[in-house]
Amino acid sequence: MGSRLLPVSLATGALLADVVGLHKLAYYLVLLAVVGAAAAAFVGVGDVLEGKGGVVRAASTVVALAFILLGSAARSVAPAGGHVPVLTTTAVVAAVLSYLLPLLGFFVGPVASPRPKAERQAPQPVSL
Repeated sequence: MGSRLLPVSLATGALLADVVGLHKLAYYLVLLAVVGAAAAAFVGVGDVLEGKGGVVRAASTVVALAFILLGSAARSVAPAGGHVPVLTTTAVVAAVLSYLLPLLGFFVGPVASPRPKAERQAPQPVSL
């Protein structure tokens, strides 16, 4: 249950449901994303405490959980039939982006710290 893919896909589905106008479905998808995000955050922090995982991954899952909780709370107090508060959409987008943060580090890491070049050895004289 600690997969980061589940809350990301549920949050993305909630965003798509909001775009289409299915706000009730988006509400339930965000509620399900809270459970998945909590599981992913617990697994990420547990891996760091055991020395198996990265700190960036754990921190990004905890931040994403906070954003999803914020979006869910703002969505739950919205009036029925009214407009969806901007905070809900912004929080879910921020959660998806924070899940993608380690992926950005994966791509930028090799560019930011290139491998040191192998030292050239001087040609050795040939002995016969």
